Amino acid sequence: MIIKGKVHKLGDDINTDDIIAAKYLDSQDPNFLGDRCMENIDPSFSKKVNKGDIIVAGQNFGCGSSREHAPIAIKGSGIALVVAESFARIFFRNAINIGLPIIELKKTTKISNGDLVKADLAKGVIENKTKSKLYQTNSFPQFLQKIIAKGGLINWIKSK
Repeated sequence: MIIKGKVHKLGDDINTDDIIAAKYLDSQDPNFLGDRCMENIDPSFSKKVNKGDIIVAGQNFGCGSSREHAPIAIKGSGIALVVAESFARIFFRNAINIGLPIIELKKTTKISNGDLVKADLAKGVIENKTKSKLYQTNSFPQFLQKIIAKGGLINWIKSK
């Protein structure tokens, strides 16, 4: 699984309220939530995202509540991958459940906003094309790649 896109850089401790404000939790519509993704951090975030772009963040991404709305909003905004130094456990699970690939990388400080990145999740290689740098991480497990390819856990189960 290869994902290429422009980086939208975020910091540490991006919580689920930062990702999608609680006032929008009455919707499950990915497009509606995506249009409001990260508005507490940057009201123009969703307008800057092109389909296939990548979020790169620091530690503890997705901390806070257990709402699935957060990864739905990210995916609905057009983001194809989230790379962070670490993820909150419940966010990790929710992201996989809805088909949003996420991967940990300990060197996210070396990647800048606007960089062009290519991630090969099967090999665990992230290439910063802007800076001509390669970063090795753990490969994305094959069974998780299958879940992501089907669009999430429910779709994967239905395909069995």
